[in-house]
Amino acid sequence: MQNILKTDSLSRRLFMQKSAAAFLGVTAINGFATENDMQVAQRKGSAKHIIYLYMSGGMSHLDTFDLKPGHKNQGSTRAIKTNVDGIRISEYLPKLSKHVDKMTIINSLTSTAGAHEQAKYLMHTSYEQRATIKHPGIGAWLNKYHGRLNKNLPGSVFIGGDSRIDGGGGFFEPEFEPLSINNPTSGLKNSRRRMSEKEFKHRLTMSEKLDKKFHEKYDVKQVRAYSQMYKDATRIMSSKDLEVFNLNNESQKVKNSYGSDLFGQGCLLARRLVEHDVRSVEVSLGGWDTHQNNFVSVHEKCAVLDQAMAALLSDLQRVGKLKDTLVVLTTEFGRTPKINQNSGRDHYPKAFSSVIAGGPTKGGTVYGKTSEGGEEVIDKPMKIQDFNATIAYGLGMPVEATLFSPSKRPFKVAHKGKPVKELFS
Repeated sequence: MQNILKTDSLSRRLFMQKSAAAFLGVTAINGFATENDMQVAQRKGSAKHIIYLYMSGGMSHLDTFDLKPGHKNQGSTRAIKTNVDGIRISEYLPKLSKHVDKMTIINSLTSTAGAHEQAKYLMHTSYEQRATIKHPGIGAWLNKYHGRLNKNLPGSVFIGGDSRIDGGGGFFEPEFEPLSINNPTSGLKNSRRRMSEKEFKHRLTMSEKLDKKFHEKYDVKQVRAYSQMYKDATRIMSSKDLEVFNLNNESQKVKNSYGSDLFGQGCLLARRLVEHDVRSVEVSLGGWDTHQNNFVSVHEKCAVLDQAMAALLSDLQRVGKLKDTLVVLTTEFGRTPKINQNSGRDHYPKAFSSVIAGGPTKGGTVYGKTSEGGEEVIDKPMKIQDFNATIAYGLGMPVEATLFSPSKRPFKVAHKGKPVKELFS
């Protein structure tokens, strides 16, 4: 430590910062931080929430947002006009074609990860998968930097469970792990007391007395984090905010607008959650791994996506949350432009599409371009890390700030990614 002081001429504050990094685990490089002062102010005009729609399996770019009319790679999928002159998307997305003015379509994503597990992990975390560490996902970073808005509800929620190759809390404290819900129509299970309030308080008091000496002896961050989780759980159990998970509080007309499938109802729950100030919600839709019968399968999947996402964008605008919410539609990679012998498309990370809508996005724009047959990115290539840095920037996060893991390794929200700021107004 003396060598550090001599070579770096550290001030007392910087010395404390370095010490914290060494002895306390996760902290910030550019400021001495404790559990209570990690949060940073959001940039003015940035989104407060993210709804992350994940198409698990690899969504075909040529059959959704990057069509190549007249080329042999296109197959039977036709392009249709949208509500923005000059922008066309798949005929399988007629409802979304009326919302393109709210969307930035990115047709130049590129990656080298062609296996599902590794590609999903990279998309969710910006880092390559390692056996020695789990990296936080975008929702965990958002809550770490900006904090929960509603203390009675989780900061992050996963709905559907099909996409999660981690992308959860990673090496952050347990409180940043998302709540997972497989079926959005079932409400929040095991969230009600099964005894009288008097008996519950009695048991809680007894538990606190039994744990008191342990907490006094081991007054460290990990123990405090678990204690906080129990406190949060008991507070949530008596909160009226739990009604947010009850979709029966919505009219049948609204529920029908999203579709009766679990993805559509998951999108409805996502809208309710951000309306009640949950920071981050991911909703997954699987089945995009179309090695066979691509044009049948993609048509079916797009029908589900089209209805749910269109309803979500309309509903967010109706309740006044679209400007506050960044809606991201993405996948782990695209599909081969060349159609295989089984009328399918195979894994293709070299070029694919995603969409960012709402929040501070400009809307009505297309970023990047692929070649005539959709095989190569020929204009404005965007790596996964750049895509995630762009999302983080739209959410007002400090993209260049560094946090340390418990093993004292430095990490950023999008690794080495650079945000594409031109996508925002």
